[in-house]
Amino acid sequence: MDVSSVRAVLLDMDGTLVDSDASVERAWTTWSGEHGLDPADVLPTVHGSPPAPTVRRLLPALDDTAVAASAQRQMELQYDDVADVVAAPGAHDLLAVLERRRLPWAVVTSADVRLAKARLGAAGIEPPLLVTVEDVRRGKPDPEGFLLAAGRLGVAPEACLVVEDSEPGLASGRAAGMRTAALRGLDGDLRITDLAELVRLLIA
Repeated sequence: MDVSSVRAVLLDMDGTLVDSDASVERAWTTWSGEHGLDPADVLPTVHGSPPAPTVRRLLPALDDTAVAASAQRQMELQYDDVADVVAAPGAHDLLAVLERRRLPWAVVTSADVRLAKARLGAAGIEPPLLVTVEDVRRGKPDPEGFLLAAGRLGVAPEACLVVEDSEPGLASGRAAGMRTAALRGLDGDLRITDLAELVRLLIA
């Protein structure tokens, strides 16, 4: 894929721009124990989606009120657990290149604003635009978050590059009509091993 036509970059947070895997998995492990679920079954399913639909999928017997309460409990387990949260390899180099090339960028995350600001702050990253689960009616894999970010940046969806590390996130980007750069060996218009590889493509 030719990245020279990209006019904005929309980045997922957890696992993409920020290395928070340990924190995420600690929270879901604790939550699983509280609900009598095996973390080994839960953890492979939790990355990339907001907590509420994940809770609903894992505990289908819960009503809407119980789902909301359980999802909030899951988020509360994460809020203050940022001791080992850091920027992903290549993240700061990528953001420097975007600034140098004057390419607009945003973070589009399934986290709420409190958690997003805590993790981005721990990683030393301050995005010019942050779209969280609280800004949308439907989270990933729905395209609403990425379309909202593109609209706020004033860039057509087809000129945006979505950078993601999960299948729900990549599905969201594709549904928005955007090109995708996929981490973790997933399938996208670009397959990248890390953000440093995207930096090399952008400056080539």
